[in-house]
Amino acid sequence: LVQGAEPLFFLDYLAVDRLDADMATEVIAGIAEGCKQSGAALAGGETAEMPGMYGLGDYDLAGFCVGVVEKANIIDGSGISAGDRVIGLASSGLHSNGFSLVRKVLERSNHHLAQTFEGGERSLGEVLLAPTRIYVRSLLPLLRAGRINGLSHITGGGLLENIPRILPAGLGVELQRARWPRSTLFDWLQAQGSIHDEEMYRTFNCGIGMVAIVGVDQAESVISELLAAGEQAWDLGAVVVDNDQAVRIL
Repeated sequence: LVQGAEPLFFLDYLAVDRLDADMATEVIAGIAEGCKQSGAALAGGETAEMPGMYGLGDYDLAGFCVGVVEKANIIDGSGISAGDRVIGLASSGLHSNGFSLVRKVLERSNHHLAQTFEGGERSLGEVLLAPTRIYVRSLLPLLRAGRINGLSHITGGGLLENIPRILPAGLGVELQRARWPRSTLFDWLQAQGSIHDEEMYRTFNCGIGMVAIVGVDQAESVISELLAAGEQAWDLGAVVVDNDQAVRIL
């Protein structure tokens, strides 16, 4: 998606010590739901029983998606220029990244996954394992219209390491921290783990699951269309001249 491609099909791989039919059914149902949300076919996959390689109840899950885009329409960041606006789309939670640090925080703070999180209705475990948001349906119309200059999926490495991967040499970004709300989960993790701001922004998405870079003349209308598509989106800041290609959060 971040290179402008439309998802076509997905294949999965599930490896276990011994196959638990109930567990496998839940996993495959989740994969099927993800494919449905992204408009991709679940073309097949493989399930491997490997006694001795995995502990009882443990499993390894992987997969890949194939998409298609015309060569002339590939988004490689070359269309990004100083003055472009940085649009952030809200995440639904951790988005499957940062769990090594989360485990350390839980070990130090003596919290347990079954406890109710911050007076809400969900347990801490449910909040931490909230499904990753899929942005395909919201972004594809904008991609097809050629209105996005760059896309960055905020995964491992957070905002500080993912955005520079799409920037041309000599450009960086400046983000205004006050322009987007950070969910209670990230504030809770930072407080419980005494985590410095830089480590937070280098480990977690901190509320932003996807970043779209657009021309300044497109920013307002792109945000309006994303909101109409059911996303939460904010103008986070701007692309600036910067030989270090850094992300600065002000």
